[in-house]
Amino acid sequence: MDHSLARRTNARKARAFRVRKKLTGTAERPRLSVSKTNLHLYAQLIDDVNSVTLGGVGTIAKEAPYNRKSKASALEIGKEIASIAKKHNIQFAIFDRGRNKFHGVIAELAKGAEEAGLHFKREG
Repeated sequence: MDHSLARRTNARKARAFRVRKKLTGTAERPRLSVSKTNLHLYAQLIDDVNSVTLGGVGTIAKEAPYNRKSKASALEIGKEIASIAKKHNIQFAIFDRGRNKFHGVIAELAKGAEEAGLHFKREG
């Protein structure tokens, strides 16, 4: 493997670890984990104490009206994940942005979740 590629991969892993080491989701306040690829965007509610994923949504789902990563689809995913949280009687979550900056589609997802009634504390 090229040295620069290995260095870049290790730096990405270190950024993700640096953010996630501070975050732990519980049953009352799960971790809202957001990940993105070049084409798609995903969000999950995770209870780290019991090692359970409470629900997830992404642009890759067949029933989703939004099928690509964009700010409009991120807003809808935020609203959808907030509705999943309401089904589990969850009002608060911990926002986990992973290795990504809180900018662009990540910020739009958070905005959509807040508009739909899910409150969270941004960490990292």
